[in-house]
Amino acid sequence: MPWNPEKYNQYKDERARPFQDLCKLLKLRNNLKIVDLGCGTGELTCKLGDLFPESVVTGIDSSEEMLKKAGQCDRLNVKFRIGDIATVEGSWDIIFSNAALHWVDNHETLVPRLFDQLNPDGEIAVQIPNNNASPSHVCIIETAREEPFRSALNGWTRTSPVLPIERYAELLYKSGAEDITVYERVYPHILENADAVADWTSGTTLVPYFEKLPKELHEPFSASYREKLRKRWSGSPVLFPFRRIIFSGHRPKAK
Repeated sequence: MPWNPEKYNQYKDERARPFQDLCKLLKLRNNLKIVDLGCGTGELTCKLGDLFPESVVTGIDSSEEMLKKAGQCDRLNVKFRIGDIATVEGSWDIIFSNAALHWVDNHETLVPRLFDQLNPDGEIAVQIPNNNASPSHVCIIETAREEPFRSALNGWTRTSPVLPIERYAELLYKSGAEDITVYERVYPHILENADAVADWTSGTTLVPYFEKLPKELHEPFSASYREKLRKRWSGSPVLFPFRRIIFSGHRPKAK
């Protein structure tokens, strides 16, 4: 997908809050092999490197645009490479992913497969957005079902792979995880107006729609979508409550 680093980072402070909560679940140790799946622009990967200065952190992302920005990270213990996070291989002491796995299908098999890649005493820590019932996302689906967008998309709308929150606890438990933590948190972002909500989603949720739509329909799609949001969020400022699922689990130590 043609990710835009500048558009994504427009609300980087707000997007960093779940990352900070996720980091609190990590056990601080030295000499670890850490992977950050879906590292994006790499700024938070660098912070992960600061948290584990004696370890090697590898950021993986499928977007060349994002990784060009990530290359500006100045950390000896942090490196980046392009790759598909859905098929990443290797053995790791920490598998970390902040706001990326919701782009990967079939979490029923994904979570156990990632857990199997942990070394003994390793841990997985994941944060995924779960805002699909919000008007910010529902209005995208509604717009995609209107003409001429419906025909241009051949009726396609994106289906989120995110599972019910309790299912992540079950998947970790069945995989043999210990010290399981699973919770959902609402992050209340105060944005200027409804258009600011559209700016937020244009850096993430709208990307696959604009990728599939012909360029001449981008602006009409955006205009119709923004009009729907203005009906939902009138006035200024507006509260944009964003739900996210955070989960972690540890692989037992070798006996």
